[in-house]
Amino acid sequence: MKIYTKTGDTGETSLYGCRVPKHHPVLKVIGSLDELNAFLGVVISQNQDKSLKNDLTKVQSDIFTLGAELATPPGKEIAGLKLIDETNIVRLERLIDKYEAELPPLKNFILPGGTIVAAELMRARAVARRVEREAVDLSRQQTLRPEVMKYLNRLSDYLFVLARFVNHQVGQAETIWQR
Repeated sequence: MKIYTKTGDTGETSLYGCRVPKHHPVLKVIGSLDELNAFLGVVISQNQDKSLKNDLTKVQSDIFTLGAELATPPGKEIAGLKLIDETNIVRLERLIDKYEAELPPLKNFILPGGTIVAAELMRARAVARRVEREAVDLSRQQTLRPEVMKYLNRLSDYLFVLARFVNHQVGQAETIWQR
């Protein structure tokens, strides 16, 4: 199978069961999810902690699932696709609680940075927030399940706490925002 199909040469692309222009709002969300997944791949490749790698790989799979759901026109289904549900959301909440319990309380705004892995997690967090904003825009045009929005909201929180945790693990001080 060739990687190029030439079917997108006219500015349209295929979703599951239909074609849409490449500037369609659903493709903005899917593209940002793809970007987020790529940043998480960088984090995974630079991190040695097997538990964190495992957790982030699950998140990457969740992101693919979100993209597949969004690429499916309303009223259609992908056979065998298990959608993001409350289980996925609770998993993120438990991870947030687990890592936050190891951290000193946050009393100030902090600047992104520290280790390369933490800085990349902060970049991924910023992309996750963009995905969430784009999904809100998309929800004004088509119905999105509440679990999608909840998951995206928790995801940015998880990435923020994880970045702090990664820095904390190696004794990297947080840089406090100075006004």
